[in-house]
Amino acid sequence: MTSKKKEEIREKEELDLEEVEVEEVLEEFEEHNREVSHQQFEEMREALAKAEDEVLRSHAEVKNIRRRAENDIANARKFAVEKFAAEVLLVRDSLDRARKIDLDQKNREILEKMKEGLDLTMKQLDTAMEKFNIEEIVPKEGEHLDPEKHQAVGLVEAEGIDPNCIAQVIQKGFTINGRLLRPAMVMVAK
Repeated sequence: MTSKKKEEIREKEELDLEEVEVEEVLEEFEEHNREVSHQQFEEMREALAKAEDEVLRSHAEVKNIRRRAENDIANARKFAVEKFAAEVLLVRDSLDRARKIDLDQKNREILEKMKEGLDLTMKQLDTAMEKFNIEEIVPKEGEHLDPEKHQAVGLVEAEGIDPNCIAQVIQKGFTINGRLLRPAMVMVAK
């Protein structure tokens, strides 16, 4: 063999050897990439799971905020007329007193017309109060004092009425949508 041929064979073997080394390096590189890709995939999966959890929590929080806001709005609407109702009660008290006028006076005809007008006014007022869910609290004599609905303004001696029971109603109480607007003012038996 000639030295040239020997040199060609050696170069060919070196090329073959380099190709084998390159293939081994490529296989190792691909193996490494698969491992890195799998790690990255798992990290991305964990990040996605965390993001999904945060989104679900955010949706729940928004839903709770919306529900609370709707409840606040409903309560605001439900009790918006409370101040108006308190003022109307003063009118009602005046009308109640006017209805108690003694009709046995000299000018009975005028008094009867006045009472008739007061009765019509009371009907209108009762209709308005009913429309806004304003209800009377009318305690009866002998009824047990309920501090949730009654306000005791004094103690009196009362025959036939047990202690801590209502002896006299001074002023009616009212509720609006089931909530106390004004307690009934009462005198309580000793």
